[in-house]
Amino acid sequence: MVVTNQREQFATKLGFILAAVGSAVGLGNIWRFSYVAGESGGAAFLLIYVLCIFLIGLPVLLAEFSVGRRGQSDVVGSYNNIAPGKPWVIGGILGVLTSFLILSFYGVIAGWVVYYFFAYLTGQATGVGEGNYADFFVTFIGGAAAPVVWQVIFMALVLGIVFFGVKKGIELSNKIFMPLLAIILIFLAVYSLTLDGAGEGLAFLFTPDWSAFAEPGVWSSAVGQAFFTLSLGMGAMITYSSYLSREANLTTAAGSVVTLDTLFAIVAGIVIFPAVFTFANVEPDAGPGLIFIVLPEVFNQMGGAGTIFAIFFFFLVAIAALSSAISLLEVSVSYVMRQLNWNRRKATLLAGIAVTVFGIPSALSQGGPLTFEFFGLPFLDLIDTITDQYTLPLAGMIVALFVGWGWNQVDALKETGLTNSPFGVLWLWMLRIVAPIGIAWILFQNIFGA
Repeated sequence: MVVTNQREQFATKLGFILAAVGSAVGLGNIWRFSYVAGESGGAAFLLIYVLCIFLIGLPVLLAEFSVGRRGQSDVVGSYNNIAPGKPWVIGGILGVLTSFLILSFYGVIAGWVVYYFFAYLTGQATGVGEGNYADFFVTFIGGAAAPVVWQVIFMALVLGIVFFGVKKGIELSNKIFMPLLAIILIFLAVYSLTLDGAGEGLAFLFTPDWSAFAEPGVWSSAVGQAFFTLSLGMGAMITYSSYLSREANLTTAAGSVVTLDTLFAIVAGIVIFPAVFTFANVEPDAGPGLIFIVLPEVFNQMGGAGTIFAIFFFFLVAIAALSSAISLLEVSVSYVMRQLNWNRRKATLLAGIAVTVFGIPSALSQGGPLTFEFFGLPFLDLIDTITDQYTLPLAGMIVALFVGWGWNQVDALKETGLTNSPFGVLWLWMLRIVAPIGIAWILFQNIFGA
């Protein structure tokens, strides 16, 4: 196995965990989790989501950690180093492709978030009349220039951090972002629990409708959310763990990431749903517009406190988006560095500019000049659907099958520190049977709409 001796490393295990949590905690936890939970019945979705996280998400995450640290390369190089000449490298190629595609539209939506933060800071958003936030949002995303401008601003921030490398860029930024994000999220959750609709919001989030467990769509949404929120199938966790020292315990690191990521999502729900049930005269299944239309209406009804709440909230979401986007870009940067034998700065500029340019059609597909449909979907929604329903679970299945069946069992268990542990055997069989069957079923649902 070829290992590059000059490969960067995280300075500390804590730095790696915070970076991995930063990758996992993003728009998926706050924007996507909230609207998917709202559309999928709240508490029933939450229970299925947590079940999927621990039955599928955790084993696959630990598998990606083990592949990355063992391979000591980018996601494609790691597969090649462990299993040279074998078709398993398709999983790495899918990881690079998926992270690139996701970041292309992720940067667009994150740009919307940064715009809202700026609009509340300047007072522009507070001057919108009651009931008019839908028009405010639609007018903005349907512009011919503004969505691209804010996309570029956000992506410039991402490039600036990745440009400085693993220790001085990725690790340092996440050591600042993650504690700050946790403090703001807890502050907002405590405030939401004082609202009149707190009881109704908590009931929606924690009291399940058991009939929803029989709906395949809820399970499909839960698995898709688990992969999206844990950055599985994107190559991000394989790339990050390739910068990890041999001394770090992968099992405890994976457990920490899954636990913190799930807590962030649940607390985000505690922030959002009590506020929605208190002030907004709408159902919680408002879809993707939940934080861009419904919540601004909520903030508007709060008066002066609503403006402060909004500023903190959109700053929170922007920071979460930034930490995840950093990991998505790093997948392409690491690949370009090895493939073209370039230094980090050149690779960052190439990958960053390429993904930003590719994201422009998504930015202009929501009412702008490029608003036409592909297979019945706007360009942004098409890329989201391709990655969420197909490439993410497929890449996740490949890594599960590779570690479960294609990799030497002794080496796989040794890498995770589970050689003589019954949990090691359980982990392997979860990867061999449970995760692939679950993912295959979800892929079948997505492809055939059963």
